[in-house]
Amino acid sequence: MNWDKNQAKKTMPIKQSQYETLLAEYSNRESAIALLRQHRPYLEMLPSLRRPDESVITLPLPLLQLRNSKSSMGDDFSRSQAVQLPCDLALITCDPEWKIKMGVEIMVFIHRPEEEFSQFLRRWRQTEAWLHQDYEWIMPPGKEHIFSEGAQKAYPLFVGFTETSNCVRRGFKGAGLPLLIQTLETDIESDQEVVPSPLM
Repeated sequence: MNWDKNQAKKTMPIKQSQYETLLAEYSNRESAIALLRQHRPYLEMLPSLRRPDESVITLPLPLLQLRNSKSSMGDDFSRSQAVQLPCDLALITCDPEWKIKMGVEIMVFIHRPEEEFSQFLRRWRQTEAWLHQDYEWIMPPGKEHIFSEGAQKAYPLFVGFTETSNCVRRGFKGAGLPLLIQTLETDIESDQEVVPSPLM
């Protein structure tokens, strides 16, 4: 299989610059939609495939506002708490006509340098735990007016590199969770990572 042959050559570790490149790239709505096009079940969750650019809000390193949590003193006084999720991006679906948040949220996890399969997967499990509480999103500037209550359903999307190990790939395949492998072209003159493309 080509996949096995390719994997045998992947001995280089993932670099911080690769992670930063994808985080910056997919923070842009157009690139985030291009990522969803690589996993059609998630693309079809967008409220409008004819107007996808108006159907998604990207939240890099997203924050939640948890509500009705008990105070540390153990009394009934409720308070809110801001929490940063361990995912890299949250993709929030919106109705392009009514400009309101819909019930589907997609959490994107980018493979980080030296991150093992258990650590990679644990970030989703930790995110799941936070999302099972009563919360709303802390929205970016210009989007504060959008109703940001918690979702009906959150879905994970994992993004790896050609350097992502066979162990990680097998783990997500066994867990039945989507892992998209991206390849980054390098600008030889500047030695900088440039626009990612899916590994076919």
